Amino acid sequence: MQGIAVVRPRLPNEVWVLVVASFIIAIGFGIVAPVLPMYAASFDVGTTAVSAVVSAFALVRLLFAPVGGRLVSRFGETQTYIWGIVIVALATGACGFATHFWQLIVFRSIAGVGSTMFTVAAVGLLIRLTPAPLRGRASGLWATGFLLGNIAGPIVGAGLVGFSIQTPFVAYAVALFIAALFVWLFLRRSTLAAIDQNRSQPTMAVREAFAYASYRASLASGFANGWAVFGLRISLVPLFVVEALHGSPAVAGVSLSVFAAGNAAVLMLSGRLSDSIGRKPMAIAGLAVSAVGTFGMGFSGTVTLFMVASLVAGIGAGLLNPPQNAVVADVIGSNAKGGPVLAAFQMVTDFGAIVGPLLAGVLVDRFSYQAAFTVTGVIMLIGLAFWLVAEETLPKADDPHVGVAVAGECGVVGEGPELPTGERVGGRPSQPDA
Repeated sequence: MQGIAVVRPRLPNEVWVLVVASFIIAIGFGIVAPVLPMYAASFDVGTTAVSAVVSAFALVRLLFAPVGGRLVSRFGETQTYIWGIVIVALATGACGFATHFWQLIVFRSIAGVGSTMFTVAAVGLLIRLTPAPLRGRASGLWATGFLLGNIAGPIVGAGLVGFSIQTPFVAYAVALFIAALFVWLFLRRSTLAAIDQNRSQPTMAVREAFAYASYRASLASGFANGWAVFGLRISLVPLFVVEALHGSPAVAGVSLSVFAAGNAAVLMLSGRLSDSIGRKPMAIAGLAVSAVGTFGMGFSGTVTLFMVASLVAGIGAGLLNPPQNAVVADVIGSNAKGGPVLAAFQMVTDFGAIVGPLLAGVLVDRFSYQAAFTVTGVIMLIGLAFWLVAEETLPKADDPHVGVAVAGECGVVGEGPELPTGERVGGRPSQPDA
């Protein structure tokens, strides 16, 4: 019997453009991150002021996220993405030429505005450009690009500091301009991107997304992930290694690399599994493994055990990231603009990254390092509880605008079994549970 000609979804070339751009952006960020505190201290300010430079960027990202979401809905993902990168490039380059400390604060804050714009827009683009059944894989690829860039960036930055402490900022600006130009060149004539940009779609409200238990679970795990990965790991792990385990700063750096290695090792696998067995089981597994690794880090008595626990925690974070992001994409679907919904998810993650280090520091001062790591692990288990009652959002059919409209362009029409239809609309769970 002759097979039926159907669309076999695969990742469009546009997704690979975003992955390469994320790698370039992350390299630039990795170049600047290690030298930023030293550069701030060169203005003869205290430790609190130096910390303020780092916090200003994160705080502005948090406060500007709702506006970033509206910009995405108003001007589209592609324009918001490119202009966000350009703003960060200009502001970061200006940091290298700051003559007063207040100028450095202002420029870093402006960079936070652009960072929010291109982060929210990038996730929106992934939703638009990726066939629904492949969203987990696309999220894993995108996260891998950032992670590899963050690993390579400090290596490049170490060499650039030898020229001057301002050179990394200029290099980051150049890298961002290259990324913006790269995206513009490859997406300006993209039929797939044009189809999405020209569609008249309603904007999904946050309250509508919040009706889905899966979206609430993503918010809970996003907060826990921000607290642990972007907050506690950066602020507390180096101190714990040096003060509690009596290791050197170099050993602390190695532990961060071990975490990153565990993360990178499973991102692609997690993305593929979340597109096959489901988002929910992978998210639950990621939070469970992260919690075990976090508890283990706090109660490690030796550097060796701490390294093992760091590896486990990194694996857990890698397992969580793709299904968590894919669920947000599934809830929005392809029949609505999701700027506000994406912005809310980003805000919750950033809030965790800001609050986590502060509360963890209080717990260390009042109680112990073990208390700080224990509370962090408990927060991950709370996030896991949200996922236990969440619905599965794995789409059963491809989005029409991705599969049918551009099938000829992508060359994915062939023979094979017909995809199931009617189980979900627009890649979104059929019913909210509220």
